[in-house]
Amino acid sequence: MVGVAVFAFVSLAMLALLAGLVIWALAAAFGGQAPTVIVGVVVVLGTALVGRAVLRGLRGSAASVGDLLDGAARIQAGEFGVPVPERGPREARQLARAFNAMSQRLAEDQQQRHALIADVSHELRTPLTVIVGNLEGIRDGLYPADEEHLAPILEEARVLERRVDDLRTLSQADAAALTLDLRDADLAALLDEAAAPFRTAAESAGVGLAVSPDPDLPRVRLDPIRVRGVVGNLLANSLRYTPRGGRIELLAARDVKRSAVRVLVRDTGHGIAAEDLPRIFDRFYRSADSPGSGLGLAIARSIVEAHGGWIEARTPTGGGTEIAFSLPIPT
Repeated sequence: MVGVAVFAFVSLAMLALLAGLVIWALAAAFGGQAPTVIVGVVVVLGTALVGRAVLRGLRGSAASVGDLLDGAARIQAGEFGVPVPERGPREARQLARAFNAMSQRLAEDQQQRHALIADVSHELRTPLTVIVGNLEGIRDGLYPADEEHLAPILEEARVLERRVDDLRTLSQADAAALTLDLRDADLAALLDEAAAPFRTAAESAGVGLAVSPDPDLPRVRLDPIRVRGVVGNLLANSLRYTPRGGRIELLAARDVKRSAVRVLVRDTGHGIAAEDLPRIFDRFYRSADSPGSGLGLAIARSIVEAHGGWIEARTPTGGGTEIAFSLPIPT
C-alpha cells in the first residue's frame, strides 16, 4: 500500500509539473494576455481530472491486490474455493476471475482426493476382512484348513491383487507413464479370444453373444493384453445388465474419417441412466445398481487414450447400451 501511495504522489507531481510548463509556455507565447489565463485554467482543471482518475484507478488496483493477497493467504491455510471480489480495472477483474477459477479447481481436487482415499479404503477393506476372518478361524481351530475354507481366502486375495493392479494402472496413466507392449495384431482374432471366456456364462444366463467384426479389418498396432482387458470389461458389464433372452454384440469396423478401427459392444439391457452417462468413465463412480468397484471403465478409458484412441458410451433411443472405442490405424 505504501508503494502505491508513493507511485500516486509521484504521478500527480509529474502531472502538476507538466501543467506548469504548459502554462509558462503559453504565457510566454501570448505575452501574459487573458487567453493565457483561460488556457491555464483549462490545463489545470484537466490535470486535476486526470490526477483524480489516476488516483481512482490506483485505489481500485490497490484494493484488488489486497483481495488477491487475502485470497492467497486463505489458500495457503487450506481454505480452498473461497472467492475474492472481482472489482477494480478490467485487468484486475480478469486476474480475480482467474484466481477464483484456480481456487475452485483446488477445492474440487481436494474433494476428489478425500473421496479417492475413502473409496480405496473401502475397496481394500472388504476382501481383507474376509481373508483375516477365515485365517483367524483356521488358526483358532474353528475351521479346518480344507478347500472349502481356503478357496474364499484365495479368491479374495486375487480380488486384492486386481484392485492393486487397477490402482497401479490408474496411477501410471495419471503420470503419463502407462507402458504399452505394442504389436501388429489381427484385431478380429483378438476380439474372438476376448469373448471366449464369456460364452459359457452368457449361455447359462440365456443371453446371446455374437462376435461380428468386418472381414476386411486392417491390422492394428496395439497392446494385446490391455486391449483384451478393455473388451473383457465391456462384455462383463453388458452381461451383468442384460436380462435373459437379451443379446450382446461385439462388432468392429474401419472408421475411414478418423483413420481408425472402431470397436463396439452393444447390448439389449436397460441402458444407462441419463444422469449417470456423463460420469461412467470417472474413477470410482458407480450407479445405484452397480456392484463393481468403479474402476473398470476408468481404466478402459486410460488404456484406449494411451493407444491414441477415444471411448464413448450412449443409450440408443430403442434401449440398451452402446460403448465404442477406437484404435488408430498405423500410417
